Order: sequence, then C-alpha cells, then structure tokens
Amino acid sequence: MSIESLIEADRQFLIHPVADYRAHEARGATVLTSGNGAWLHDANGHALLDGFAGLWCVNTGYGQASIVKAATEQLNRLPYATGYFGFASAPAITLAQKLVEFAPPSLQHVYFTLGGSDAVDAAVRFITHYYNAIGKPSKKHFIALERGYHGSSSTGAGLTALPAFHHNFDLPLPTQHHIASPYPYRSATPNDPQAIIAASVAALEAKVGELGAEHVAAFFCEPVQGSGGVIVPPKGWLRAMRDACKKLDVLFVADEVITGFGRTGPMFACEAEDVSPDLMTLAKGLTAGYAPMGAVLMSDAIYQAIADAARGTPVGHGQTYSAHPVSAAIGLACLKLYDEGGLLANGQAQAKAFADGLDAFLDHPLVGDSRHRGLLGALELVADKSTRQRFDASLKLPERIGAAAYRNGVIFRAFGDNILGFAPALCYTADDVAELFARVRTTLDEVLDAADVRAALRG
Repeated sequence: MSIESLIEADRQFLIHPVADYRAHEARGATVLTSGNGAWLHDANGHALLDGFAGLWCVNTGYGQASIVKAATEQLNRLPYATGYFGFASAPAITLAQKLVEFAPPSLQHVYFTLGGSDAVDAAVRFITHYYNAIGKPSKKHFIALERGYHGSSSTGAGLTALPAFHHNFDLPLPTQHHIASPYPYRSATPNDPQAIIAASVAALEAKVGELGAEHVAAFFCEPVQGSGGVIVPPKGWLRAMRDACKKLDVLFVADEVITGFGRTGPMFACEAEDVSPDLMTLAKGLTAGYAPMGAVLMSDAIYQAIADAARGTPVGHGQTYSAHPVSAAIGLACLKLYDEGGLLANGQAQAKAFADGLDAFLDHPLVGDSRHRGLLGALELVADKSTRQRFDASLKLPERIGAAAYRNGVIFRAFGDNILGFAPALCYTADDVAELFARVRTTLDEVLDAADVRAALRG
C-alpha cells in the first residue's frame, strides 16, 4: 500500500484520539514506520528525535531487544491466559509481586487494567465498593485538581479537568469536584513554596467542609500534572496533601500513570516525599508502550474490606485482557531494564542536563517559565514576561510550533495554551539531550521570525 493510499485510508476509516477530526482530515496523518533508541522514522524517510517518549510512555526507548524477546517467547509459549475462573499466568503473578516490592509500602495488592484511563475507572469502582462495604455508603464524592488529567473514560474524564474532555460529554458528574492546581508560575506567590502548599491544603479542607466529610470518598492527584501543562508543585506538596487526606478521612489516590517508572527520577514519584497512598494508578512506563497495560495498586485495608464484604459472591469488576500474559512479560522486561539494566540510573544522571537545557530557554523572547522534575518538563510561552500574559489563541502557536518542530526533526508536545511539554526516554544520552534542545531552539527561533508573532510580544 502506497503512503498516499495509507493517508487516504486513515482519513476514511481511522478515528484518532483527542483530535479535531476535520483538521486532521485536511492535514492527513504522519505515518511512522520505525524506531530505535530515541529516534523515530516516518514513511517519508524523515528522522525525528522523540522528546516526548511517544505519549509519555516509551520510557525505555524504542527497539529494546530484551523486551521484544520477552514478548516473542511469551507469544510462543502462551499468548493468552484468562484471569477468570481462578486461572492465572506466571508473568502476571510475578509482575504483581515485583510492583508491590517497588511500590510504597502501603500498597500490597495489584489489579491489572489495559491502560491508564481504565486504571482510574477501576480505582473509582473499588473505592465505591469499599465504602459501601464498610458501612459508609454516603461517601460518593471525588475531588481532583484543576488542570488535572485522569484519563478519558466515562468516569475518569470527569475527574480530568480539561475542557475538551467535558465538552458535549455531560461531564463532570455532580459527584466530581475540582480545587485549584498548585501552579507556581500562575500563583499569586510564585516564589513562596510554603504559601502554595498551604493554599492547596486549605482548598482541599474547604471543599471537604463544603461537601461534608461524610460525603467525600477520595482525592485524586498527579504528583506532577502532565497533560494540564506539566505543572510541577513545590517539594513537600504531595506529602502535605496526603497528610490532609488522612486528617479529613478521605482516601488519597496517587495517579502515577505518567510519573511512574523513573519519569521524575525515582521508580515512583511518591518515593521522593516518602508518601504512601491508599491507591495508586499506573500505566505508560509499565510496559513502555510496547503493549497495552495499566494497574491499580491498593492498600491491604481496602482489599480486605472488599474481600470480606463480597464473601460468597464475586466482586463484579473485570476485563477480558486483565493481567494479559504478553503484556505482563513485557512489563517484567521493562522493570529489569529500569533496575538491573541501569535505565533508572541513566535517567537520573541526565536529569541535570535536561533541567539546565530547559532553564537556558529563559533567555528566549518567547519563554516565560521553565519547570521540570527528573525527565519531565515544560516551557511556558508568554507574550509579556513581566505580566505573564499569554499569547492570543488566534495566533495558533501550537499548530505553528508543531509544524516547525517536524521540519526540524524533533517531537515534543505543544499544548493548546502555549505550553511545550518534554518527556525524553530514560535511554537518552548527554548528546541526545543537547541535540533535543538545539532543535527546539531552532524551532522557536523560526516561529519568532514570523512578523505577527514578533508583533505580539510585549515588555
């Protein structure tokens, strides 16, 4: 099939996620054909340095032979094993055990999903079951953060606080609520971490007070907000919010779908502040994008309450592909690369160069803020650095930046509000980091050269 035929078939038959369908039809797909390490190639022979690890997920980089071998061997041995009727497979059992060993000590049990969205969905279902089981059926309300992202399922998209995920979907639900994001750059006190933390704690306390503690089930948060613009809260924020939840009798759910598996430095972001959540959602780096898989980890107290209440009857939650043996084998191979293979250590070693590379853009006329943790970071573009005024949407900077980035052979995320997101693979070398930012600077310089962009600058 020719590239032209593929692009036309894409227009006719394939619905893309989170896309402007008409705009995509007009533009046509960029068909990717191969990947190795930090690099991708498309059907036009264009080489692209991937600065976003696919969709925050290819933490190992592309073409890892040990992952391909593990998948191939498992496909030959046992391509599918149901988790129903008491059946299981060795890879799934072993992966669950390994995750508990790496996870915060509060988490003792694992339910495998197909990805991050249904991991959040599963967490909500388990929480609902738990409170009914312990005789607190009125605890049905959930709190999350503005600009937070918790997937795009029928339930999780309401916890997500991004307009596109609510528009025409009748979300959020009446039981879903949001408090202000700990967003230092947009805060009234950007240089006072303790004030930002105190404001978040106060906002959570106020929302629980408004709803009534007897009605609030859980607080969901990302340790670093991803799709909302890589919002990096001050250190100590996660611990403070976890402590506040304990005080308020609200379950604390850490959504580590993006931040897990070395993305922010340690295996899980919770480790950095010694936080033990009641539940934790995982995906992305779990299988590094080589196959679909997510997970919900839960505390023993939650598991035992559900198990006791359901004694004699099944807990009615499950999926055909839960604990899929091939995905689990891939997950085990990824964990081995992170730990024994040195990828976790390499990601930590490259974090300073990554941070320095982002911070160097603060001298660029378009850049107002640089923020980062581990190998997760962002640049925020503003029209006026002194007032932090955003560029007008009519300039369509994200689209222009995306097109320029492609011409310069680099991939990163240009969010709709002119925030650029970066999440390089943990296999990046120092040369890769330098090359990434050289190409990003060329891209921004190209966009700055446009007369209307330069005219929009103030200050």
